[in-house]
Amino acid sequence: MADHIFTGSGVAIVTPMNNDGSVNYDEYGKIIDFQIENGTDAIIACGTTGESATMDAKEHCEVIEYTIKRVNKRVPVIAGTGSNDTAFAAQLSAEAEKLGADALLSVTPYYNKTSQDGLIRHYNYIADRVNIPIILYNVPSRTGCNIKPETYAQLCKHPNIKATKEANGDTSALVRTMALCGDNLDVYSGEDSQAFAITAMGGCGVISVFANICPRECHELIQKALDGDFKGSFEMQKKYIALMDMLFSDVNPIPVKAAMNLLGYQCGPCRLPLAPMSESGLAALKNCMQSYGLIQ
Repeated sequence: MADHIFTGSGVAIVTPMNNDGSVNYDEYGKIIDFQIENGTDAIIACGTTGESATMDAKEHCEVIEYTIKRVNKRVPVIAGTGSNDTAFAAQLSAEAEKLGADALLSVTPYYNKTSQDGLIRHYNYIADRVNIPIILYNVPSRTGCNIKPETYAQLCKHPNIKATKEANGDTSALVRTMALCGDNLDVYSGEDSQAFAITAMGGCGVISVFANICPRECHELIQKALDGDFKGSFEMQKKYIALMDMLFSDVNPIPVKAAMNLLGYQCGPCRLPLAPMSESGLAALKNCMQSYGLIQ
């Protein structure tokens, strides 16, 4: 593939909220600037970490539009536009394209799920209705729906389906996918714990939760792997694995928003049904962040 949507560390960015649950755009702008100033290579808005599941269509588009304008072409903006309703996903994807998104992130259908043939039909339907690249998002632990290597091989024939964010935890399946698809499908790690491994296997980088609190470190971890410094990259992966794991000690994005608040950002709480961390969970998060020198 001649052109990549991005290489390096893309942040699955949080959406800061006011106490009344509305989006705190002033704080969101500060967080976007913090990310870009510290080396983040792409901004992924309205993903799982951005709490897109609790946004209606209007708000979803407003957050995407604000992100695009604030970023102002400094790095690519990838808009999360997936849905378990194919027609709605296509509509939201077309709207994100009109707003100026550089690419789309489209999660597999959830709850109703589908067959492998259904996945092919679902994604081709969306891809036929936009003119910007799509990153598929395979996260069966959250959706109950898994894209098989043979299905990837069919999907990557579409000129607008360019990449996948892979988070199924199955390295063997990923190897088969990469063998079948070759240069027709870029791969991004969808799990921070596998960022080094997938990049070293030939992936283009990571779409990261960890990057919210450590953008510079996440960028460096991936850049070392892209530059062939596998030892240096793996050392960073090992160094930060405990912190990465801590950010998934409760349902994402509960811990990472709590971590951002501890860093001094006004990210507020998550929207229901996500509840705040327990006192013991928050104490463990604080201790972990202190051990890395992130907070006092």
